[in-house]
Amino acid sequence: MQKKLLMLGGSLYQTYAIKEAKRLGYYVITCDYLPENPGHKLSDEYYNVSTTDKEAVLELARKLNVDGVVAYASDPAAPTAAYVCEELGLPTSPYKSVRILSNKDLFREFLLKNGFNCPKAMGFVCYEDALAKIDEFKLPVMVKPVDSSGSKGINKLTDKSELKEFVEDALSYSLSKRFLIEEFIVKKGHQISGDAFSVDGKLVFHCFGNEFYNPNVDKDFAPLGECWPFQMDHKYIEDLERQLQKLFSLLGMESNAYNIEAIVGQDDKVYLLEVGARSGGSLIPQVIKYATGVDMVTWVVQAAAGDKIDCSALKGGKEIPICGFWSNYMVHSNETGLFESIAFDSNFSQKHLVEWVTNLKEGDFIHRFRSAQDCIGEFILKYDDLRQMFDVINNIDKFIHITVTPAD
Repeated sequence: MQKKLLMLGGSLYQTYAIKEAKRLGYYVITCDYLPENPGHKLSDEYYNVSTTDKEAVLELARKLNVDGVVAYASDPAAPTAAYVCEELGLPTSPYKSVRILSNKDLFREFLLKNGFNCPKAMGFVCYEDALAKIDEFKLPVMVKPVDSSGSKGINKLTDKSELKEFVEDALSYSLSKRFLIEEFIVKKGHQISGDAFSVDGKLVFHCFGNEFYNPNVDKDFAPLGECWPFQMDHKYIEDLERQLQKLFSLLGMESNAYNIEAIVGQDDKVYLLEVGARSGGSLIPQVIKYATGVDMVTWVVQAAAGDKIDCSALKGGKEIPICGFWSNYMVHSNETGLFESIAFDSNFSQKHLVEWVTNLKEGDFIHRFRSAQDCIGEFILKYDDLRQMFDVINNIDKFIHITVTPAD
């Protein structure tokens, strides 16, 4: 009998999972509150139900008698999927654990309690409480919504006078109306970013790259993409492997995809910044497939359905050597206004551009880049060598020409 999978979300970047589930022969049902999302045209059925409304999704999943629930590349939907599956006895990691990974304040508390490297951090619900504690921190600090992704609502505070503004910004992006303050870690080398996968709680695969930034945007700590292969000492990856396996074991994780952000401090310690219980956005799984041949989207779908996950390509190791030089890139504008057009240098499009994913239309409003919310599309790019990769990444404005009309 054909298994039914409920996909939480039908956005442009979630179509990869929807297409893969269809290819594998599953009956695919999608839901969210945006009926115009492109994924719903690919699914067998669509329902207008918010992916963050746990009880509504549970009712839908029960009514449809689904065999699995997928929250692909979505932080807000990951706890919903775990909650629904736990209630219905479907394959999942524990809801309590996914909730910890999906909430920055709970995650920091868990790390501290269990002996992980962790910066000083506190969670709050209001400005007044934060103001009363701010002198206990050494500035600068990061102010973050506890349950948002893509750097939305995150600010680096260097003076107490900025606190009220930054708290308000963080709360505006938090579904639970909670925020975190944590001391800023001065990094050594590149920030570490990528995806990983566990099968029955065991870390079986990871592919970590180097996060990169643009010092000329409004928030220079908001990443613009990742590039591969990894450029720091492999001892940091070995340390990260140990920490991740310890984390998965303590949380009782099962077969699950993870989006990982980590940093090496000036003290030479590896700090887990984020471990999202879902695949990375920004086409990270797709770049990994180009670079290693491993299709993690297939594993996500198979895990949700409770089917055997084919890890034969790994040949017993957690890493596969990167073939070539690759990056993703958040395409963005340096101006705010109405989008007119985008043009590429011919050598750039012929030599480097592998995929250009967007649903942007002429006349759409776009904002000067602040965080992932201002991304107007994604590139997957390839390069001949390391020098060329960083040369293109650091000078990409020379190759992309975005025309914007000032908005009234």
